[in-house]
Amino acid sequence: QVQLVESGGGLVQAGSSLRLSCAASGRTFRSYAMGWFRQPPGKERECVAGISGSGSSTYYADSVKGRFTISRDNAKNTVYLQMNSLKPEDTAVYFCARAQVSGVVTTRSRYSYWGQGTQVTVSS
Repeated sequence: QVQLVESGGGLVQAGSSLRLSCAASGRTFRSYAMGWFRQPPGKERECVAGISGSGSSTYYADSVKGRFTISRDNAKNTVYLQMNSLKPEDTAVYFCARAQVSGVVTTRSRYSYWGQGTQVTVSS
């Protein structure tokens, strides 16, 4: 069973930065793509960033492109989401997830394992 544990969320002011981390258990971390999703209150969960197993390919939602950076350290079984220039509309619960494949995917159904989520709140 794969376990994913997120950390790094919090309450910040608009324009600030946060870095989310997600530590994964298991010995096959590098074989699978990882993704960061977010779910604002009352809204659907959406993929904001994804990274392939090797780290060579990434995806960003238009809403975060140029502000967020996803990366991974396969030696540490950890994926990161660096969030800069945060806006109030970035407020959400952020989840990391492990995909079923090694290439970048963006739909929820392609992800098998999920973390518990970490709250990010951006005040104006």
